[in-house]
Amino acid sequence: MADHDDETPGTGSAVEKSEPLKTSAGTAVVTTDAFENPGEPPHRLRVTDLDPKEEKKAERQVSFLFFASVVFSVLAVAAYIAFPITPGDTGSIRLNNLFLGLGIALGLLSIGIGAVHWSKTLMPAREITEMRHLTRGSDATRAKAAEVFTLGNKESGFGRRALIRNSLFGAVVAFILPGVVIFRDLGPKIDPNTVLRHTMWKKGSYLSLDPTGTRIKAADVTLGSVFHVIPEDLLQSQDLLEEKAKAAVLLMRLNPADLNEPAGRENWQYDGIVAYSKICTHVGCPVALYEQQTHHLLCPCHQSTFDVTNNCHVIFGPASRPLPQLPITVDSEGYLVAQSDFHEPVGPSFWERDR
Repeated sequence: MADHDDETPGTGSAVEKSEPLKTSAGTAVVTTDAFENPGEPPHRLRVTDLDPKEEKKAERQVSFLFFASVVFSVLAVAAYIAFPITPGDTGSIRLNNLFLGLGIALGLLSIGIGAVHWSKTLMPAREITEMRHLTRGSDATRAKAAEVFTLGNKESGFGRRALIRNSLFGAVVAFILPGVVIFRDLGPKIDPNTVLRHTMWKKGSYLSLDPTGTRIKAADVTLGSVFHVIPEDLLQSQDLLEEKAKAAVLLMRLNPADLNEPAGRENWQYDGIVAYSKICTHVGCPVALYEQQTHHLLCPCHQSTFDVTNNCHVIFGPASRPLPQLPITVDSEGYLVAQSDFHEPVGPSFWERDR
């Protein structure tokens, strides 16, 4: 890939020949027969160097491998579509991973084998010696470096072997396609705005204890108490953890006189019982610490603090907005039920939010 560097080694060069040392009588014996550089072995021409037909054959082989890579990459995309993953079917996962992985692996392997075969059969094969230089060379050396790149292009044939060059470009471009296609698995099928904006709470959903799912009566919630609450039908959900991460609620009972309810939310609580999202509006940590005397909710991750008496407004920490409130009431038997879903998205702010 580079010219022979035939410049004479200077002082300090790694290949500088050592001279006999002058020693005085009585010192250690120093040998004067320094190791001679054996030089480079004789250059052996390859079949492709001797026969133009073999050279052309090798060029076609390299191009074939690159075109094969294109085919395998396209097959990987086709396999991804032909063998979709079905939720709950482990067999579909195995088939999808098997054929998708084989297509990607064979596509990359074909590029690698083709590149090695190209270098072994068509690029110059002679051995060279490069002298060791300082970190920054002289202007002449830097100019020589640019010349080496030009020479490398000439010797590799990259500029003149259009068939190999174009097939390599096609293989590299096609190899990216499977990765682009499977990017669709990084996000949900449903619009994230819809997924993050709604929870399992709806009108008539019973408030139940986490994790047993036992319904809660208003009479069971004593003054100063706090309950970790989930929707009753959460335990039957196929996406339990995902839904719980949005629907988890803290239930507390305060003296109704201590509540400063904003206009329009007077009926969101029942006899001093209030329910707020357990998911911190900073980065989504569980708000699990309740100070009974001050009526403050504390997030243990980054110490965001919310005042329950003032609609869970932030009084300290990095959270930027109050905890969303769940409107609740009781049914005919005294069990606590939700009036509706949250009226605003729960958890951290996200880009689709209106505010």
